[in-house]
Amino acid sequence: MSTVCIDNNSFYLCAYLIKIDKLMKPTLFVLAAGMGSRYGGLKQLDGLGPNGETIMDYSIFDAIRGGFGKIVFVIRKDFEQDFREKIISKYENHIPVEVVFQSIDKLPAGFTCPEGRVKPWGTNHAVLMGKDVIKEPFAVINADDFYGRDSFAVIGKYLSELPEGKENDYCMVGFRVGNTLSESGTVARGICSTDENDHLTTVVERTEIMRINGAVSYKDEQGEWVAVEDNTPVSMNMWGFTPDYFRYSEDYFVEFLKENGSNIKAEYFIPLMVNKLINDGIATVKVLDTTSKWFGVTYAADRQSVVDKIQALVDAGEYPSKLF
Repeated sequence: MSTVCIDNNSFYLCAYLIKIDKLMKPTLFVLAAGMGSRYGGLKQLDGLGPNGETIMDYSIFDAIRGGFGKIVFVIRKDFEQDFREKIISKYENHIPVEVVFQSIDKLPAGFTCPEGRVKPWGTNHAVLMGKDVIKEPFAVINADDFYGRDSFAVIGKYLSELPEGKENDYCMVGFRVGNTLSESGTVARGICSTDENDHLTTVVERTEIMRINGAVSYKDEQGEWVAVEDNTPVSMNMWGFTPDYFRYSEDYFVEFLKENGSNIKAEYFIPLMVNKLINDGIATVKVLDTTSKWFGVTYAADRQSVVDKIQALVDAGEYPSKLF
């Protein structure tokens, strides 16, 4: 971008444009390898917006206005053609898009996929698939979660303002647990603890969370319900990393496979890698607060509620009636 300031009135606008130009635009990495080649009942591609928009469409739209400069999808190779025709074609004139592939036999040298394994190797294995195409700070999201405009603005700002070459300085969007519940039943969330600098110290997965007598509560290891504040941060798998994260992930994946490679159900999750880096004192993870309200189709009964919530956001002017 080249900016010319022709008079005093344009000075501040020019200064702003120059500042934006100098910021490194982060990449959005969308985990979509769990999607299949049959589109009929897949919630990731269910048309929930007023013109058949998917939840993923809203994420891409929010990422663009949040300052992201590229989208990378990780998918399975067997439905590449359909994905390009039905998904990527919508974004072609709006933002650069790349595709990478996750497969269960994409393993480090010396390792082979155990007989009988059909499940992918988990979210952090999916992230590793982006190492050859992502050279800038990047955010990771799920394809089927509605994260909201503010969450993309918050993480986009953090990543774009990192000094060039910065390493070991990561972030995650900590959604307020009260903004992430389902009206149809319990949900699983990673409840986060932070230090005085809002850096992540632990993530504890709680598999049953719901509102009981007005209070957000989770079931603990003894089967007792424990109340927590509505603003307690939880992980919704919205992470921000710099490219050095790939190096750590490759190294630790080898250790993971040595211990778990014969287990056909073992999965290499993002929090597993993050917790190791935090505990080893290698990296910090800033927990970013957001006012966004997460929602998604956790249960079949959630679908109409999601449709209604999206329509309400459109009616309020948060989104146009047609995105792309």
